[in-house]
Amino acid sequence: MLHRPDGLAAKRLLVIGGGKPDKFTSAEMRKAAAAAVRALKSKKLQRLAILLSEAHRSTEFAEAAVEGAILGTFEPDQHKTTDKDDARPVQSFAVCVPGGSEGLDAAVQRAQTVAESQNLARELANEPGNLLTPLRLAERARQMCTEAGLECEVLEQDRMRELGMGALLGVAQGSDAPPVLIIIRYRPDKAAEGAPNLALVGKGVTFDTGGISIKPSDGMEKMKYDMSGAAAVVGAMRAVARLKPPIPVTGVIPSVENMPGSRAQRPGDIVTSLSGKTVEVLNTDAEGRLILIDAITYAERLGCTHFIDAATLTGAIVVALGHVRVGAFSNDEDFLKRVLASADRQGEKMWPMPLDEDYREQLKSAFADIQNIGTRYGGAITAARFIKEFVSDGKPWVHLDIAGTAWLDDAKPWAPKGPTGVGVRTFVDIAMTWQ
Repeated sequence: MLHRPDGLAAKRLLVIGGGKPDKFTSAEMRKAAAAAVRALKSKKLQRLAILLSEAHRSTEFAEAAVEGAILGTFEPDQHKTTDKDDARPVQSFAVCVPGGSEGLDAAVQRAQTVAESQNLARELANEPGNLLTPLRLAERARQMCTEAGLECEVLEQDRMRELGMGALLGVAQGSDAPPVLIIIRYRPDKAAEGAPNLALVGKGVTFDTGGISIKPSDGMEKMKYDMSGAAAVVGAMRAVARLKPPIPVTGVIPSVENMPGSRAQRPGDIVTSLSGKTVEVLNTDAEGRLILIDAITYAERLGCTHFIDAATLTGAIVVALGHVRVGAFSNDEDFLKRVLASADRQGEKMWPMPLDEDYREQLKSAFADIQNIGTRYGGAITAARFIKEFVSDGKPWVHLDIAGTAWLDDAKPWAPKGPTGVGVRTFVDIAMTWQ
């Protein structure tokens, strides 16, 4: 922090290292703006302005700066009543542009919408399991839809039983908290004839003990974030409602609590999915894939044509990619390229992963059509390969394993410890750029 810098009307100048100029992308701008807001919070400064250089005078950099500033305001302390940081965050953030801001106003509005929606996703993912049950998640989704002008439908347990969602209901049966399937619909005013209907499917396990195949106690408290995929869908649909892309978008959220109660699913149980295929459940902690397959089948029945699911699915993806990149799996190369291009534009790092037919061998069952886990090797791939079995031929599908990127274990200059809201910006970009 430089005080009373020569040649500036501002009393203080905050300097942030941005790395090498040729590598200063919009993603780095987003981080820098967030870091500035977070650094200034402790200084109790109320007004911040950032001057874009001629080299960065673009909608891309303006949007990134505004998004970063808003994302930098997020704190995961909504349930603190004491020892809460009483420092006031920055109240005013201005983007100054050489030659005027003509053409950038719309970009700033888009950025505000997307960043606020990502913060909503972070807020939901941070809610503990006792306060955010599946029914409460449905209430929050309904509330968002009412405010945004979206259609919302919630299927409860009896209706899912009538439909035959045995895979989803099997996961939920050990908990007193009833499951739900949340459907959020956006329909453009004038969709082109034959326009695709994009399905965003988010895993919504509001708390995951692992069930009978119970997890170790160390770190289990973080399993409140096992609905980060669902949170990303809720956040993305909020932004979609305001930005109005040219194609229909349908959010589908299967939500359950995975508990080891007296009625819980047992290893060795066989369930019948909505598709009619039977599944031998060898591990009850491989539950996310079970609720996703019924949700994807239902999305197909709703008329969706393209599918992206986001899920904190496997620890194996963390072994493969660490906490840096999302693992991306697909049955359609062109659709995968579209998703990866959106992710790259939005600074959400992803990496394409294989889905060779050889991995299907690990999922063969002597007692059902398929078993829900393979061996310990390539676990993220066999999990994705399992889901692929329930996507109809010819339906483009991408699976995003966000287990390693949906939560920060340690604070960064640009973000606090806790949920990241990963996926929201990519989802919105895909819908908005569809040609």
